[in-house]
Amino acid sequence: MEAISVYWTTGCSSCVRVKEFLTRKGVPFESINVATNPAAMKFLASLGARSIPVVVRGREFTFAQSLDDVATFVGIEHAVDVLPPDVLVERWKIIMEIATTAISKIPDALLEELPAPPRARTVRDVAYHIFQVPDAYLQVVNHGLEDWTVVANVDAPPDLDIAGILAYADEQKDGISQWWDTLEDRSCKKPLKMFYGVHPTHSFLERSVWHTAQHTRQLLWWCNENGLVVERQLTEEVLEGLPVPKGLWE
Repeated sequence: MEAISVYWTTGCSSCVRVKEFLTRKGVPFESINVATNPAAMKFLASLGARSIPVVVRGREFTFAQSLDDVATFVGIEHAVDVLPPDVLVERWKIIMEIATTAISKIPDALLEELPAPPRARTVRDVAYHIFQVPDAYLQVVNHGLEDWTVVANVDAPPDLDIAGILAYADEQKDGISQWWDTLEDRSCKKPLKMFYGVHPTHSFLERSVWHTAQHTRQLLWWCNENGLVVERQLTEEVLEGLPVPKGLWE
């Protein structure tokens, strides 16, 4: 097999997951952190890849948002059970509430802290990104947005304070509840066309839930490291059945 490279960055949830996946499957790969390699994103752009994580073989690549796509690309088997949509939605609501609790404990003065150098992503960005995930999900399922990175991968406004992040969080929590409450076909089999291909709503729902959970894990870790007591935590029960990576940042 031609050599495989994985382009990733620190703190990216799908990046952590795809590296763990390939390692677990015994697929060797070169690990390239774009945060420390300025030429990496230029190379990816030359291939037509505008975001990460990306798995590359020669001049061919696949986005790593879906492990099914990655497995097909590298030629390995991959089959997993996915929690039912109703369970995923309930878990998502719980995870978002835990994230909200954590965010409410953060002083505005600490929002510019960098939780995981060398990536220049602030605590403000991580907290905001937790709710960019459901925002992007709603833009896809409600409005047909294909490239949801234009919503999910944008840095938080530099003057956004905790009150503003919490207001944004409330909007997205309400949006997810409204989407589910009014959804006629809760099998979530409807195909969604996105920048990395066509996938069932169920698959994107699962991805969005564990994505939110992973960044909530990161924020809870940072709160603990900085002496901020958060009463609600992500328990094993909350995370059971979700494909959350073992690693936190890398």
